[in-house]
Amino acid sequence: MKKINMKPLAKKKTTKEIVYDELKKAILNGSIDNQKLLTETMLSEILGTSRTPIREAVADLTKEGLLVHVPRKGFHVREITENEKNQIIYLRISVETEGIRQLAGKVTKEQVQKLKEIVSEQERVIKNDDRVKYVELDQDFHRQIMKYSDQNLLDQILQEMYNLTRLIGHNALMKEGRMVEVIKEHTEIIHALENNNGYEAADLLKKHLEITKANVKLEKDE
Repeated sequence: MKKINMKPLAKKKTTKEIVYDELKKAILNGSIDNQKLLTETMLSEILGTSRTPIREAVADLTKEGLLVHVPRKGFHVREITENEKNQIIYLRISVETEGIRQLAGKVTKEQVQKLKEIVSEQERVIKNDDRVKYVELDQDFHRQIMKYSDQNLLDQILQEMYNLTRLIGHNALMKEGRMVEVIKEHTEIIHALENNNGYEAADLLKKHLEITKANVKLEKDE
């Protein structure tokens, strides 16, 4: 029997999904000050849509912990406390170091090359001082390591941690020269993977995340 050669129809996004994507991108990119009070009316006017999809999108983002509801006033972007920051880094270190230890013994040349390409792209965006893209690439670097290590459940758990890390990620890069330092740290991690040294790779990753934590604290204290 001759096979029917057709492709599935591309699903169009609903207005709510579009609003959700735009709001989430603005939050994670640091485009919205966490002191800025947001209202459904304000967002409706900015995005040029009715309040219903705004309300639905904001409800989802509140459940994800990216927005905080202020009774009878509106919403604001979640501000990460010092205690929460410590918890985020602790959880990331615990999960990611285990993932990279497992990956080191089975990493492929193609996977190493992909990680090198991400670092090369980070070097490129530094020239344009594109911190938003740089933070996205940093997250991609860590996500790829978890993906390659087949830690699918852990990766799902980490997704919220990555979102919350994005809320503090831009502050971590404010230190002069930090973006260049991250390139060096990522490169050292890749070299350890290439050498199939799981313990060294895990140790380097742990130090990398601890430095990020310290830089966020430094920025907050200044």
